[in-house]
Amino acid sequence: MKRQVLIATKNRGKAREFEALFSAFDVEILTLLDLNDSPDVDETGSTFEENATIKAEAISNMTGKIVIADDSGLVIDELDGRPGIFSARYAGEDKNDEANIDKVLFEMKDVPEEKRTARFYCALAIAGPYIKTIVVNGKCEGMILNERQGENGFGYDPIFYVVDAGKSMAEMSSNEKNKISHRAEALNNLKPLIKELF
Repeated sequence: MKRQVLIATKNRGKAREFEALFSAFDVEILTLLDLNDSPDVDETGSTFEENATIKAEAISNMTGKIVIADDSGLVIDELDGRPGIFSARYAGEDKNDEANIDKVLFEMKDVPEEKRTARFYCALAIAGPYIKTIVVNGKCEGMILNERQGENGFGYDPIFYVVDAGKSMAEMSSNEKNKISHRAEALNNLKPLIKELF
């Protein structure tokens, strides 16, 4: 029987990214959508790393499984790092991607191109029974566009332009995105440690 790893998300887009990134390992990927009674964890940390750790440890304690939790978001230099850890709820508590994008575009509307630098940042924590919690991170540098470009991805992908790729995150295929994303870099940093766990 395959080892199970629970990805602490209900976001189907994020879950698909993890499944693709984990395809090299002989593990069964579960998400919070697979649990009958899905735990809700208050992310009370002040950094991505703290929030990922809180979530991974709490859900592992509740389920007894190895859990990988990520906390990730968009960090915009001109906005002093906002939306940061509040990326999912930047425009309000209901996690509305379109409203979040609209808020960023409004706040950045008069910012010249050379000052539109930003990065997607991801902290990944892996916790489990008899495992000392491990935290790694990754980032993807880019620029904030003036308007949406592309139909793929989720979250802020349509306004995040990756200079090296010459396109927005939402104009990339999932394969392209999985090679350069902040989550891909974090998982690459986690891979050598995963081999020791399985």
